[in-house]
Amino acid sequence: MTTSCFLFALFAFLGCTDDGSTGAGDDPSTAATVKVTATIDVTKRFQKIDNFAASDAWSCQFVGNWPENKKNAIADLLFSTDADANGQPKGIGLSMWRFNMGAGSTQQGEGSGIKDEWRRAESFLESDGSYNWQRQAGQVWFLKAAQARGVSKFLGFPNSPTVNLTRNGKAYASNGTPNLDPTKFEAFSDYLADVIQGVQRVHGITMNYISPVNEPQWDWSDGGQEGTPFMNEEIAGIVRALNTSLARRNLPTKIDIAEAGKIDYLYQQADKPNRGNQIDAFFSKSSPHYVADLPHVSKVISGHSYFTTSPNDQAIANRKRLADKVASVPGLEFWQSEYCILGDNAGEIDGNKRALGIDPAIYLARVIHNDLVVANATAWQWWLAISPYNYKDGLIYIDQNKTDGNYYQSKMLWALGNYSRFIRPGAERVDLQVAGNGKGNDALMASAYLDTDQKKLVLVAINPSIFPVQMNMQLKGATLTNLKPYVTSEKESLTPGTSIDKQDNITLAPRSIITFVADVQL
Repeated sequence: MTTSCFLFALFAFLGCTDDGSTGAGDDPSTAATVKVTATIDVTKRFQKIDNFAASDAWSCQFVGNWPENKKNAIADLLFSTDADANGQPKGIGLSMWRFNMGAGSTQQGEGSGIKDEWRRAESFLESDGSYNWQRQAGQVWFLKAAQARGVSKFLGFPNSPTVNLTRNGKAYASNGTPNLDPTKFEAFSDYLADVIQGVQRVHGITMNYISPVNEPQWDWSDGGQEGTPFMNEEIAGIVRALNTSLARRNLPTKIDIAEAGKIDYLYQQADKPNRGNQIDAFFSKSSPHYVADLPHVSKVISGHSYFTTSPNDQAIANRKRLADKVASVPGLEFWQSEYCILGDNAGEIDGNKRALGIDPAIYLARVIHNDLVVANATAWQWWLAISPYNYKDGLIYIDQNKTDGNYYQSKMLWALGNYSRFIRPGAERVDLQVAGNGKGNDALMASAYLDTDQKKLVLVAINPSIFPVQMNMQLKGATLTNLKPYVTSEKESLTPGTSIDKQDNITLAPRSIITFVADVQL
């Protein structure tokens, strides 16, 4: 049954009071309140969400050996979908976990050339060619902790081939040259398949995906971390060899390509000849590098949102170009597979210096919104789940201590949670149009997702302005009940509010992200 009704206008300044009224945002005379109408049409459906994720690089190798109470608390924050007695979510409910298959720079120690030991990575492969499945113990702990908390999808990724296979014997390249000779593609692929099989057999974790190359456009020659560049021709050669290695072992794992360093390289050559235009390179039948017909290749192209998120009008334009290019390949999906706040972002926010408050969280929410709504991403994945650094690169921050220390929640953790905790795998984005909105970077952003299995509608709204917003919603194609808000602001972290039924003009707090979860009848 199709019903149009005004149900609500988003949430209270700093949350609802006990009687269901709004807080300080109630009085429109206190601020220049913007009034908007959001129209949701559940009959117009777009992409189906596959996952929200983050990676275990590089801190989990140490934090996984921290005291039980602390590492379990951190795992709860990342993976739990439980709530306490008051309905407060215990965590952000990530639905996939990215596992760094190290190249063995840890075993090399100082001789690795990577000065920061927190950026070295251990390998299961020993120097004599045998495998030690007790290596990467801290990371394996987090794999199992994720699984125990309901995570069912896992992705393995190496930043570099293992050091015994590289041209220079290091886990990073020399002079911007690809660090793996084509004669070693088969050996590298066998190694990846061996690790997937070994982790499954010994630790009970199935890698649903393997991503064999990472940001192949960068030179990776400064010893800052493990990494190597690759040309499209080499990526295709690795993928073909890996397809064979997986098939020989009868593994179900799909190959994810190509983790482009920024999304531009997916649809244009830009400044990287033979490393750009990756949608055409791997998914066009006329390309010599076409690999989409291989049975283990996922029908996904992955790229990173770095350096393309500001200014906002340019970010939107880039994502429209990407979406159009992806749509030109029937059945192809786009995954935003790595992001944290780097660089100066056209002066909008500086990626240097950690900040636990709401400002980077609002910026992050805008990036997620644009990737989902404009680029039609079916997955959205963060970089460092746990960071010891003084950058805006972590969801959770820790003291740089290998055996114990304190941990610190960031609002970026909870901003991602406004999406990941409630938009579960299989939910479909539906049409949402906002009328009467402001302009520029203060404009309200909102998106909606229909979960037919759970019979839920999820709406995520971002108010980046310093003023409250009142928003009425007109719904087409469904009716809603039990509208439950969860707010992330400077003082709140996915804090649940009072359920709302058929309400108008509820104020959306300044500088806040609110998720509404409702029962839906179609």
